[in-house]
Amino acid sequence: MACLHTPHTLVYLQPLGRVDLLATNYFSGKKAAVTGAGDGIGRALAQQLNNVGCELWLCDIDIDRLNATRDSLDPTRAAVHTAIVDCGDRDAIEGWAGQVAGETSYLDAVFNNAGVAYGALFADSSEDSFQWLMAINFWGVVWSTRAFLPLLQSATFGHLVNVSSIFGMIGVASQSAYNAAKFAVRGFTEALQAEYHDSSIKVSCVHPGGVATNIALRARTDGGEVALSPQERDARFRNVAKTSPEKAAAIILKQTARGKPRILVGLDARLLQLLTQILPTGYQAITRRMGRED
Repeated sequence: MACLHTPHTLVYLQPLGRVDLLATNYFSGKKAAVTGAGDGIGRALAQQLNNVGCELWLCDIDIDRLNATRDSLDPTRAAVHTAIVDCGDRDAIEGWAGQVAGETSYLDAVFNNAGVAYGALFADSSEDSFQWLMAINFWGVVWSTRAFLPLLQSATFGHLVNVSSIFGMIGVASQSAYNAAKFAVRGFTEALQAEYHDSSIKVSCVHPGGVATNIALRARTDGGEVALSPQERDARFRNVAKTSPEKAAAIILKQTARGKPRILVGLDARLLQLLTQILPTGYQAITRRMGRED
Protein backbone atom coordinates (compact mmCIF):
# COMPACT_ATOMS: atom_id res chain seq x y z
CA MET A 1 0.00 0.00 0.00
CA ALA A 2 1.27 3.46 -0.85
CA CYS A 3 -0.20 6.91 -0.87
CA LEU A 4 -0.26 8.93 -4.04
CA HIS A 5 1.29 12.38 -4.00
CA THR A 6 1.04 13.55 -7.58
CA PRO A 7 0.71 16.99 -9.20
CA HIS A 8 -2.96 17.85 -9.47
CA THR A 9 -4.53 18.98 -12.71
CA LEU A 10 -8.25 19.59 -12.96
CA VAL A 11 -9.76 17.45 -15.69
CA TYR A 12 -13.54 17.16 -15.66
CA LEU A 13 -13.94 13.83 -17.37
CA GLN A 14 -17.72 13.51 -17.39
CA PRO A 15 -20.89 15.13 -16.02
CA LEU A 16 -20.99 14.76 -12.27
CA GLY A 17 -24.67 13.94 -12.14
CA ARG A 18 -27.35 15.89 -10.35
CA VAL A 19 -26.91 15.72 -6.59
CA ASP A 20 -30.15 15.83 -4.63
CA LEU A 21 -30.57 18.98 -2.53
CA LEU A 22 -30.91 16.95 0.66
CA ALA A 23 -27.70 15.06 -0.13
CA THR A 24 -25.96 18.32 -1.05
CA ASN A 25 -26.84 19.89 2.27
CA TYR A 26 -26.15 16.72 4.21
CA PHE A 27 -22.68 15.92 2.86
CA SER A 28 -21.41 19.49 2.60
CA GLY A 29 -18.45 19.86 4.96
CA LYS A 30 -18.50 16.16 5.90
CA LYS A 31 -15.74 13.53 5.70
CA ALA A 32 -16.02 10.24 3.83
CA ALA A 33 -13.99 7.24 2.65
CA VAL A 34 -14.71 5.38 -0.60
CA THR A 35 -13.19 2.07 -1.67
CA GLY A 36 -12.89 1.15 -5.33
CA ALA A 37 -12.84 4.83 -6.29
CA GLY A 38 -10.84 4.33 -9.50
CA ASP A 39 -13.88 4.31 -11.79
CA GLY A 40 -17.54 3.38 -12.04
CA ILE A 41 -19.78 4.05 -9.06
CA GLY A 42 -16.78 4.74 -6.82
CA ARG A 43 -15.50 7.52 -9.05
CA ALA A 44 -18.99 9.00 -9.42
CA LEU A 45 -19.44 8.98 -5.64
CA ALA A 46 -16.11 10.75 -5.23
CA GLN A 47 -16.98 13.37 -7.85
CA GLN A 48 -20.38 14.14 -6.41
CA LEU A 49 -19.14 14.23 -2.82
CA ASN A 50 -16.27 16.51 -3.84
CA ASN A 51 -18.72 18.70 -5.74
CA VAL A 52 -20.60 19.44 -2.48
CA GLY A 53 -17.47 20.03 -0.41
CA CYS A 54 -16.95 16.68 1.32
CA GLU A 55 -13.38 15.81 2.33
CA LEU A 56 -12.44 12.45 0.85
CA TRP A 57 -10.21 9.47 1.50
CA LEU A 58 -10.18 7.35 -1.67
CA CYS A 59 -8.59 4.02 -2.48
CA ASP A 60 -8.25 1.72 -5.46
CA ILE A 61 -5.91 -1.06 -6.51
CA ASP A 62 -5.05 0.61 -9.83
CA ILE A 63 -2.84 3.71 -9.69
CA ASP A 64 -3.77 5.02 -13.14
CA ARG A 65 -7.49 4.80 -12.51
CA LEU A 66 -7.13 6.38 -9.09
CA ASN A 67 -5.02 9.19 -10.55
CA ALA A 68 -7.75 9.80 -13.14
CA THR A 69 -10.36 10.06 -10.41
CA ARG A 70 -8.21 12.45 -8.40
CA ASP A 71 -7.58 14.59 -11.48
CA SER A 72 -11.34 14.94 -11.98
CA LEU A 73 -11.82 16.47 -8.51
CA ASP A 74 -11.47 20.05 -7.32
CA PRO A 75 -9.23 20.23 -4.21
CA THR A 76 -10.34 23.80 -3.52
CA ARG A 77 -13.78 22.47 -2.57
CA ALA A 78 -12.41 19.97 -0.05
CA ALA A 79 -9.22 18.00 0.53
CA VAL A 80 -8.72 14.72 -1.32
CA HIS A 81 -6.48 11.93 0.02
CA THR A 82 -5.66 8.85 -2.08
CA ALA A 83 -4.02 5.49 -1.45
CA ILE A 84 -3.38 2.32 -3.43
CA VAL A 85 -5.13 -0.49 -1.54
CA ASP A 86 -5.94 -4.09 -2.45
CA CYS A 87 -9.35 -4.58 -0.85
CA GLY A 88 -8.78 -8.35 -0.91
CA ASP A 89 -5.88 -7.91 1.53
CA ARG A 90 -6.80 -7.42 5.20
CA ASP A 91 -3.40 -5.96 6.12
CA ALA A 92 -3.67 -3.39 3.31
CA ILE A 93 -7.14 -2.29 4.43
CA GLU A 94 -6.11 -2.07 8.07
CA GLY A 95 -2.99 -0.14 7.13
CA TRP A 96 -5.03 2.35 5.11
CA ALA A 97 -7.54 2.76 7.93
CA GLY A 98 -4.67 3.43 10.32
CA GLN A 99 -3.32 6.07 7.98
CA VAL A 100 -6.76 7.71 7.72
CA ALA A 101 -7.05 7.68 11.52
CA GLY A 102 -3.77 9.58 11.65
CA GLU A 103 -5.29 12.31 9.47
CA THR A 104 -8.78 12.67 10.94
CA SER A 105 -10.45 11.85 14.26
CA TYR A 106 -13.74 10.81 12.63
CA LEU A 107 -15.51 9.91 9.40
CA ASP A 108 -19.12 10.75 8.63
CA ALA A 109 -19.45 8.02 6.00
CA VAL A 110 -17.68 4.94 4.66
CA PHE A 111 -18.73 3.59 1.25
CA ASN A 112 -17.56 -0.01 0.83
CA ASN A 113 -17.87 -0.03 -2.93
CA ALA A 114 -14.91 -2.05 -4.28
CA GLY A 115 -15.92 -5.15 -6.20
CA VAL A 116 -14.97 -7.57 -8.97
CA ALA A 117 -16.79 -10.14 -11.11
CA TYR A 118 -16.21 -13.80 -11.96
CA GLY A 119 -18.36 -15.74 -14.40
CA ALA A 120 -18.34 -19.55 -14.44
CA LEU A 121 -20.75 -22.40 -13.95
CA PHE A 122 -19.89 -23.87 -10.56
CA ALA A 123 -18.61 -27.13 -12.10
CA ASP A 124 -16.16 -25.08 -14.18
CA SER A 125 -15.16 -22.63 -11.46
CA SER A 126 -11.67 -22.59 -9.98
CA GLU A 127 -11.01 -22.41 -6.26
CA ASP A 128 -8.48 -19.60 -6.76
CA SER A 129 -10.93 -17.35 -8.62
CA PHE A 130 -13.75 -18.14 -6.19
CA GLN A 131 -11.51 -17.19 -3.26
CA TRP A 132 -10.23 -14.08 -5.09
CA LEU A 133 -13.75 -12.78 -5.57
CA MET A 134 -14.87 -13.61 -2.03
CA ALA A 135 -11.83 -11.87 -0.55
CA ILE A 136 -12.62 -8.60 -2.31
CA ASN A 137 -16.40 -8.59 -2.52
CA PHE A 138 -17.20 -10.00 0.93
CA TRP A 139 -14.18 -10.07 3.22
CA GLY A 140 -13.07 -6.65 2.00
CA VAL A 141 -16.38 -5.24 3.22
CA VAL A 142 -16.02 -6.98 6.59
CA TRP A 143 -12.39 -5.91 7.07
CA SER A 144 -13.11 -2.32 6.05
CA THR A 145 -16.15 -2.14 8.32
CA ARG A 146 -14.15 -3.37 11.31
CA ALA A 147 -11.22 -1.07 10.54
CA PHE A 148 -13.27 2.10 10.07
CA LEU A 149 -15.95 1.54 12.70
CA PRO A 150 -14.09 3.52 15.42
CA LEU A 151 -13.91 6.56 13.13
CA LEU A 152 -17.62 6.26 12.31
CA GLN A 153 -18.47 5.98 16.01
CA SER A 154 -16.53 9.19 16.65
CA ALA A 155 -18.76 11.18 14.29
CA THR A 156 -22.02 12.78 15.40
CA PHE A 157 -23.74 10.38 13.01
CA GLY A 158 -21.70 7.81 11.11
CA HIS A 159 -23.00 6.19 7.92
CA LEU A 160 -21.79 2.74 6.86
CA VAL A 161 -22.80 2.06 3.25
CA ASN A 162 -22.05 -1.45 1.95
CA VAL A 163 -22.56 -2.16 -1.74
CA SER A 164 -24.19 -5.52 -2.41
CA SER A 165 -26.07 -6.06 -5.69
CA ILE A 166 -29.42 -7.14 -7.01
CA PHE A 167 -27.48 -10.42 -7.29
CA GLY A 168 -27.58 -10.34 -3.51
CA MET A 169 -31.33 -11.00 -3.86
CA ILE A 170 -31.55 -13.35 -6.85
CA GLY A 171 -29.54 -16.41 -7.89
CA VAL A 172 -28.22 -16.43 -11.45
CA ALA A 173 -26.54 -19.24 -13.42
CA SER A 174 -22.75 -18.80 -13.76
CA GLN A 175 -22.70 -16.34 -10.84
CA SER A 176 -22.33 -18.67 -7.85
CA ALA A 177 -19.26 -16.82 -6.52
CA TYR A 178 -20.70 -13.36 -7.11
CA ASN A 179 -24.08 -14.40 -5.68
CA ALA A 180 -22.42 -15.92 -2.62
CA ALA A 181 -20.44 -12.76 -1.91
CA LYS A 182 -23.30 -10.33 -2.51
CA PHE A 183 -25.82 -12.37 -0.49
CA ALA A 184 -23.20 -12.45 2.27
CA VAL A 185 -22.75 -8.67 2.15
CA ARG A 186 -26.50 -8.30 2.43
CA GLY A 187 -26.74 -10.64 5.43
CA PHE A 188 -23.75 -9.05 7.15
CA THR A 189 -25.12 -5.55 6.61
CA GLU A 190 -28.64 -6.37 7.74
CA ALA A 191 -27.24 -7.93 10.92
CA LEU A 192 -25.36 -4.68 11.59
CA GLN A 193 -28.57 -2.74 11.02
CA ALA A 194 -30.12 -4.71 13.87
CA GLU A 195 -27.08 -4.26 16.10
CA TYR A 196 -26.75 -0.49 15.58
CA HIS A 197 -30.45 0.36 15.30
CA ASP A 198 -30.49 2.56 18.41
CA SER A 199 -27.05 4.07 17.98
CA SER A 200 -25.42 6.97 16.16
CA ILE A 201 -24.42 4.57 13.35
CA LYS A 202 -26.69 4.34 10.31
CA VAL A 203 -26.17 1.28 8.11
CA SER A 204 -27.31 0.95 4.49
CA CYS A 205 -27.11 -1.93 2.03
CA VAL A 206 -27.00 -0.91 -1.65
CA HIS A 207 -28.44 -3.17 -4.35
CA PRO A 208 -27.57 -1.86 -7.81
CA GLY A 209 -29.13 -3.42 -10.87
CA GLY A 210 -27.29 -3.03 -14.15
CA VAL A 211 -24.93 -0.06 -13.87
CA ALA A 212 -22.77 0.75 -16.91
CA THR A 213 -19.32 0.25 -15.39
CA ASN A 214 -16.26 -1.72 -16.53
CA ILE A 215 -16.90 -4.65 -14.19
CA ALA A 216 -17.79 -7.08 -17.01
CA LEU A 217 -14.80 -6.00 -19.08
CA ARG A 218 -12.42 -6.86 -16.24
CA ALA A 219 -14.22 -9.99 -15.03
CA ARG A 220 -12.50 -13.33 -14.67
CA THR A 221 -14.13 -16.27 -16.45
CA ASP A 222 -13.83 -20.05 -16.68
CA GLY A 223 -15.47 -22.76 -18.76
CA GLY A 224 -18.06 -21.67 -21.30
CA GLU A 225 -17.74 -18.05 -20.19
CA VAL A 226 -14.43 -17.77 -22.06
CA ALA A 227 -16.32 -18.13 -25.35
CA LEU A 228 -16.86 -14.37 -25.17
CA SER A 229 -13.99 -11.92 -25.34
CA PRO A 230 -13.79 -9.22 -22.64
CA GLN A 231 -15.01 -6.70 -25.21
CA GLU A 232 -17.98 -8.89 -26.14
CA ARG A 233 -18.88 -9.38 -22.46
CA ASP A 234 -18.66 -5.64 -21.93
CA ALA A 235 -20.87 -4.88 -24.92
CA ARG A 236 -23.48 -7.44 -23.85
CA PHE A 237 -23.48 -6.12 -20.28
CA ARG A 238 -23.80 -2.50 -21.35
CA ASN A 239 -26.73 -3.44 -23.57
CA VAL A 240 -28.74 -4.29 -20.43
CA ALA A 241 -27.05 -1.95 -17.93
CA LYS A 242 -29.33 1.05 -18.21
CA THR A 243 -28.19 3.07 -15.20
CA SER A 244 -25.16 5.35 -15.45
CA PRO A 245 -22.60 5.44 -12.62
CA GLU A 246 -23.50 9.10 -12.08
CA LYS A 247 -27.19 8.29 -11.64
CA ALA A 248 -26.34 5.37 -9.34
CA ALA A 249 -24.13 7.59 -7.17
CA ALA A 250 -26.81 10.27 -6.94
CA ILE A 251 -29.37 7.69 -5.76
CA ILE A 252 -26.95 6.25 -3.20
CA LEU A 253 -26.10 9.67 -1.75
CA LYS A 254 -29.74 10.77 -1.63
CA GLN A 255 -30.88 7.61 0.14
CA THR A 256 -27.87 7.58 2.48
CA ALA A 257 -28.69 11.14 3.54
CA ARG A 258 -32.22 9.92 4.30
CA GLY A 259 -30.87 7.03 6.36
CA LYS A 260 -32.47 4.34 4.19
CA PRO A 261 -31.45 0.81 5.24
CA ARG A 262 -31.99 -0.68 1.75
CA ILE A 263 -31.07 1.27 -1.37
CA LEU A 264 -32.25 -0.11 -4.71
CA VAL A 265 -30.49 1.39 -7.73
CA GLY A 266 -32.26 1.26 -11.08
CA LEU A 267 -35.68 0.19 -12.32
CA ASP A 268 -34.35 -3.31 -12.97
CA ALA A 269 -33.31 -3.66 -9.33
CA ARG A 270 -36.73 -2.55 -8.13
CA LEU A 271 -38.54 -4.92 -10.49
CA LEU A 272 -36.36 -7.91 -9.62
CA GLN A 273 -36.72 -7.23 -5.89
CA LEU A 274 -40.51 -7.13 -6.39
CA LEU A 275 -40.31 -10.39 -8.32
CA THR A 276 -38.64 -12.12 -5.35
CA GLN A 277 -41.50 -10.97 -3.14
CA ILE A 278 -44.13 -12.35 -5.51
CA LEU A 279 -42.22 -15.54 -6.41
CA PRO A 280 -39.71 -16.24 -3.62
CA THR A 281 -38.23 -19.25 -5.45
CA GLY A 282 -40.30 -19.32 -8.64
CA TYR A 283 -38.43 -16.26 -9.92
CA GLN A 284 -35.68 -18.66 -11.04
CA ALA A 285 -37.83 -19.68 -13.98
CA ILE A 286 -37.10 -16.19 -15.31
CA THR A 287 -33.52 -15.68 -14.10
CA ARG A 288 -31.94 -19.13 -14.56
CA ARG A 289 -30.93 -18.28 -18.11
CA MET A 290 -29.54 -14.81 -17.36
CA GLY A 291 -25.97 -15.98 -16.85
CA ARG A 292 -25.84 -18.67 -19.54
CA GLU A 293 -24.56 -18.28 -23.08
CA ASP A 294 -27.15 -19.56 -25.58
